Order: sequence, then structure tokens, then C-alpha cells
Amino acid sequence: MKIRILTASDIRRALPMPAAIDAVAAAYAQLAAGKATMPLRSRFHTPNGVTLLMPAHLHESDDFAVKIVSVYEGNPTLDLPTVTATVLVLDPLTGIPRALMEGDRLTALRTGAAGGVAARHLARTDATVVALFGAGAQARAHLEAVTAVRSIERILIVDPVAGAARGLAEEIARWPEAPEVIVDDSPRKAVSQADIVLAATTTMTPLFDGRDLKPGTHVTGVGSFKSDMQEIDAATIARARVVVDQREAAMAEAGDIILGKAVIDAEIGEIVNGTRPGRQNDDEITFFKSVGLAVQDAATAAAALRAAEEKGLGTVIDMS
Repeated sequence: MKIRILTASDIRRALPMPAAIDAVAAAYAQLAAGKATMPLRSRFHTPNGVTLLMPAHLHESDDFAVKIVSVYEGNPTLDLPTVTATVLVLDPLTGIPRALMEGDRLTALRTGAAGGVAARHLARTDATVVALFGAGAQARAHLEAVTAVRSIERILIVDPVAGAARGLAEEIARWPEAPEVIVDDSPRKAVSQADIVLAATTTMTPLFDGRDLKPGTHVTGVGSFKSDMQEIDAATIARARVVVDQREAAMAEAGDIILGKAVIDAEIGEIVNGTRPGRQNDDEITFFKSVGLAVQDAATAAAALRAAEEKGLGTVIDMS
């Protein structure tokens, strides 16, 4: 039995963001159409942390993978990351493992791609200004995805760590045809100018006042992943048409949805499939909430593996 090992660098070379967006869109479409098997994540606790198992099988594309995520709060004292992820891709016909992948890059890629799918269907086609809350890996990935589907001319970065914001701004400035980047410590100023607002932080309380949003703004929130975390306030929820990656997951895990008493209008897969409309007019405010689903991991991992095989990326190990 042979298995292909893909590092973060291999994944970056194998799967550019536009291809990841297409893969995640296909995953959402299959999930919404009832053509995916995705059990609830299982949790295994040890004395020092928790490990999550996230399996998924997409029936049409036949993508099959399991992501393993560990969260160990004490790891930084050992010079190790708090959160680590690994993805195992399996052959759905035989159950034989085909690839083992570094999961942190893949997670950032698939999460950013989810925001790209949402922006493709929900942001105004003439959107040019982004307000970005956060300056970490997830924020970077979401910005990369939005610039893949809209012609962004200006980015306003809001982050409490000024050094992180400046570092991201310097990185963006090196992008081909880079947009203008402004580091701004005023959420109100950033939001009031934005056509698209991206929130990718670990805050427990809302980042901005939803009354400051312009008509026609699209908002994506990915940072809050527990029922008591709230990046996006109730004022935004009240003004917006709310779209989620999956109703069940959002109602169980997303503080933005639970605390904001949101009425969910659609799953993004329903919009991809055309059973629910995308943006309906230029004044509509839209909010997409993603908690992250195993189908995203399965789809992006399978796409990365196919590309890696074509390009000869990674290291193939004979396990026999």
C-alpha cells in the first residue's frame, strides 16, 4: 500500500484559491442536495486537551476524507501549536488510505474558500472596498478568496495587534496588482466605507455596530465557533438576510446566530444549487456565517490530491 504525504507547501502549490473555491462550492451543493454523508464531529478528551474527528463522504464527486483536529491549550509551553490538524484521504471503494495531509493550511484554504463562495453569490458585483477584522491565517485566506471573486481596490485592516495588521498590510502590498491597504483602528470608519466586511477573529464580543453598515454590504463571519462567542452583533443580524453553511451546525455552534436570534434564510449550498436566490438587489445587506464543515475538508483534500498526483508533488511512501 502506497500513501502520498503532502506538506503545507505541497498543498499551496497544488491548490490555488480559485480551485479551492470551486471545490467548496461543489461540496456545499452536494450537502444541500442530500448527496453527502457527514456525521457530527466526535470529541475525544484526554487530560491535556481534546481531539475532534470530522469524517465526510461526498456522493457525486466521491470525495472521502477524515480530518483530525487536536486542541491542547498547554502546547505553547512546549513550543508547540495549540491547534494542529491532519487530513487523511481514503479511497471510497476500498477504504485504503491514499494521502496524509498537513491540515492547518488545508483548513485555512477551505475556510477562506467558503467565504469566496459566499462573496461570489452574495456580494455586489461592483464591490471594491473590504473591511477586514483580524490579521491571522484565516483573515489572510478570506481576503485572498474575496479578491479571487471581486475586483478589490482598497482594504481596511482592523486588528488590536498593530504589528500583526502592519505585517499583513506589508504582505498584501507585495501581491501582484495589489490593492491599496490601510491599517485602521476605527471599526466604525472601516465598516461605514466597506462593500464587504470579513470577520476572522477570536473575540467574544461584537466587533462593530451593525447600524454603521451601508446598504448593500455583504458580511462574512467565521471567527466565532462557540455558542457564547459573538463577532457579529444583533443589529447586523436584524438588518441582514442570513445565510449559513448548514442550519443544524449554525444553530448548535454559532454564537452570532444563537445570541443574535437570527432567522436563517438559506444554506449557501441551496444558493449554489439555485433553489434559493443569491443577492436580490443592490441595497440588500447579507450575512454569511460559517462554522466549518467536514465536507469542505473532503472536497479540498481530494482536489489537492488530484492536482498533486498530476504535478508529482509530495512524497510517496510504501507502507507494505
